[in-house]
Amino acid sequence: MAVILANDQSFKQLLSENEKVVVKYFADWCGACKMFAPKYRRVSDEEKYKDIVFLDVNAEENPDARHAAGVDNLPFLAIFKNGQLIEGSASGKEEYLRKLLEKLQQA
Repeated sequence: MAVILANDQSFKQLLSENEKVVVKYFADWCGACKMFAPKYRRVSDEEKYKDIVFLDVNAEENPDARHAAGVDNLPFLAIFKNGQLIEGSASGKEEYLRKLLEKLQQA
């Protein structure tokens, strides 16, 4: 599935319309964010995660979406189920992303 670029307005709607959502928060100046982006896109295309919606949110331009996950550093990954934050942490590691996705699938 393609990664959806969300802003404050679409973020709320996407959370309400989709049961399982993972979000990568980034900033244009963040080098670690840029390095992690291709891995995030690749994982989003895996068949086993087809029931999860993958979002990208520019943390600097979307304060409401940023506050919804308590973003304190970048890149930051967060999972939501039925619009509620389950877990989130600053990380640019594929292993942590996969751990979050597994937790989301079991939630």
